[in-house]
Amino acid sequence: MRSPRPLACALPGALALTALLASCGPEPDLVVYCALDQVFSEELIADFERESGLEVEALFDLEHQKTVGLVGQLIAERAHPRCDVFWNNEIVQTVRLAELGMLAPYDSPSAADIPEQFRDAERRWTGFAARARILIANTDLIDPAQLTGYQDLLDPRFAGTCGVARPLTGTTLTHAAAMYTTWGEERAGAFWGPIAGRQHEDPPPVHVVRSNGQAMTLVRDGELAFAYTDTDDFNVARESGAPVVAVYPDQAPGPDGQPPIGTLLIPNTVSILEGAPHRDAAERFVDWVLARKTEKRLAHARSAQIPVRPDVPRPDHVRTDFAVMQVDYAAVGRSVAERTDALKVLFLDE
Repeated sequence: MRSPRPLACALPGALALTALLASCGPEPDLVVYCALDQVFSEELIADFERESGLEVEALFDLEHQKTVGLVGQLIAERAHPRCDVFWNNEIVQTVRLAELGMLAPYDSPSAADIPEQFRDAERRWTGFAARARILIANTDLIDPAQLTGYQDLLDPRFAGTCGVARPLTGTTLTHAAAMYTTWGEERAGAFWGPIAGRQHEDPPPVHVVRSNGQAMTLVRDGELAFAYTDTDDFNVARESGAPVVAVYPDQAPGPDGQPPIGTLLIPNTVSILEGAPHRDAAERFVDWVLARKTEKRLAHARSAQIPVRPDVPRPDHVRTDFAVMQVDYAAVGRSVAERTDALKVLFLDE
């Protein structure tokens, strides 16, 4: 059984994808749209093919369009779905699809031991294999002990030496939406507003880059001292031998003893599309992805995903000993479309 046939991504619309699928030969047994980086997910999908005997068509997203490109494609195809399973690398866009009535309930037996906070009450999606939103710091350029949390990006001491991805796609959008939903307009706006308002200065106090991957690369290569990224991107830099460390932000209690703000944890999610053409194969794939062995593999893989089950084995560099930001993922998902529009105005109209 050969590896999954990747489809071109970021197509202009449902008609283009329909034409492309029609040109790919025999009907596949399963169509998966996957926002987890292709370098991490393609091998797993190929293993499912070998174990199941099913042929899978896989559509992967582009780094700079993370998640949003595939979600737009799914919405465009809503009347005539082609996709069976959406494997998302985050959660709020999945919640958005559920709120639009586009996801079918499925209570996978493989998810029985996944904590309820990572499972939709109606079983339209299930979370697994999370990433943390961390600061990656280049130790040749900065003492990481100087960094404590999200406010460091606005600290005048570090002006021009730090960065963050534009919060319009992927986990940076999830992070921004979570901040607004959890903290409110004023507090979250006091962070993102100055970053957007000064992004075109030369140099800007905070470099606004196209993706988490680019943010990681700039720090790894010594062009920035630190930046926000995800733990999977950090681990790629760590394995390269670069002088980098991960700072898990906002771990200190508040001034009056309040709990720490905490580090945002973002799980992968998997879901079956309403009207999926290959429902039986879709259930088999979801069961396979949610199995404990898959979380273990993702933890030990280059992506260093954090298992949501506390007893799944993981290597020492996959940390769980940090305070987690308390977020209502469903509420963030319900607000993400409106928040995206507001952030576009903030970041694209400046």
